[in-house]
Amino acid sequence: MPALHALPFDNSYARLPDAFHSRLSPTPLAGARLIAFNPAAAALIGLDPVEAQRPEFVEYFGGSRALPGSEPLAMLYAGHQFGHWVPQLGDGRAILLGEVAAPDGKRWDLHLKGAGQTPYSRDGDGRAVLRSSIREYLCSEAMHGLGIPTSRALCLIGSDEEVYRERIETGAMLVRMAPSHVRFGSFEVFYYRNQFDRLRELADYVIAEHFPALREQPEPYAALLAEVTQRTARLIAQWQLVGFAHGVMNTDNMSVLGITLDYGPFGFLDDYDPGFVCNHSDRRGRYAFDKQPEIGLWNLTCFAQALLPLLNPDDGEAAAARARDILAGYEPELVRTYAQGMRAKLGLRTEAAADRELVGDFLQRLQANRVDYTTAFRALSGLRLADPSADAPVRDQFLDRAAFDRWAEDYRARLRAEGSDDSARAAAMNAVNPRYVLRNYLAQRAIDQAEAGDYAEIERLRRLLARPCDDQPEYADYAAPPPDWGRELVVSCSS
Repeated sequence: MPALHALPFDNSYARLPDAFHSRLSPTPLAGARLIAFNPAAAALIGLDPVEAQRPEFVEYFGGSRALPGSEPLAMLYAGHQFGHWVPQLGDGRAILLGEVAAPDGKRWDLHLKGAGQTPYSRDGDGRAVLRSSIREYLCSEAMHGLGIPTSRALCLIGSDEEVYRERIETGAMLVRMAPSHVRFGSFEVFYYRNQFDRLRELADYVIAEHFPALREQPEPYAALLAEVTQRTARLIAQWQLVGFAHGVMNTDNMSVLGITLDYGPFGFLDDYDPGFVCNHSDRRGRYAFDKQPEIGLWNLTCFAQALLPLLNPDDGEAAAARARDILAGYEPELVRTYAQGMRAKLGLRTEAAADRELVGDFLQRLQANRVDYTTAFRALSGLRLADPSADAPVRDQFLDRAAFDRWAEDYRARLRAEGSDDSARAAAMNAVNPRYVLRNYLAQRAIDQAEAGDYAEIERLRRLLARPCDDQPEYADYAAPPPDWGRELVVSCSS
């Protein structure tokens, strides 16, 4: 394993022209200290966890010392924020340190969030606060544990530096990792500037670095749009399956690789409420949980528009028609992925025409009875074909038990039709229905303790959420729905 100062950097994005980024160093945090370190993420780049104990570790990732081989820069992009075009955004509080070539041949961005002001800060202070940094550190790892494509978190650096939001908080830096931080908005900025040569250069870069097989396609840029469309459809279907609401699905927060990026005011469903809005700043509910699939397509349409000059530079109408044909594949892929995932959550091994109705009826009953989404699906694995009394753990979550009984009768008939085995089905369901998700109250508990100087809960949650589907009896209370105070928590964009 390489030492920290010998990480093998290969900075492909830094080799792009200056039009794509601004080179600058992080602004050091005052009183920087290590709060959390993730050995699972470190293993991805071959970094020995012992390196985190060296004093230089905090210097490198607290912004006061340059990592050998790194080429720090802030990335340029634009985007549609809450549906409105913003012509220039960029890394306003983050700096890409560089890309580490991992032992398995993959390359990982080291992206320092909270690194200080950049040319794209738009009068912001360039800092992240400890509160939001803890949430992103934990949620990116929780999503990975759930098997959902996501950025990862290497470490979290705290400080004594005061940062002003609704109240005075302390600043922090999060080192997040991803194969790329290129976004839909990275393309949009050059489209709206009519810099189509730059647009082509970026598309060629993304294809060469991340989708090299597409270079052999007759229409590589159309193939790129198709690849991003399919990946995004699958990603959002996975969000819906686990009850995850992103909260800020702006085009500058959408990855061209189809990974979950930029955790701000996210939330996991507690009581099943399809209209759940996790972001207090989203006053019109644009990014409500049940709107995520349609917003995914809206964002892809913005991305497709940015690619029009590449799809057919000589005929705009033909380019638009080609884009529409490709985008038409979004909904079928999302529906296919969601249906497949729901069959797994219900323990169904085969596909039947009535499955959509069966799923819809169950979700309607969850909503009408204000049943917790995660605990209901987990408890459903205890249902037995010949013993209705075993339904109690899930049945008792419904105020209207008779409504559950009517649905369970249809469910049992469906299970019998495919010759379902109780034990095998329970094992399969428990492998995909998590017992633990990062509920807001769990994250807040870790934040409260960290702000008091105790960081143990952060590590405890990271370990727990790395195995969300495993029974972990010592953490049984972490599976509970939120207490009353937890239901009143508010998260917003003010991070």
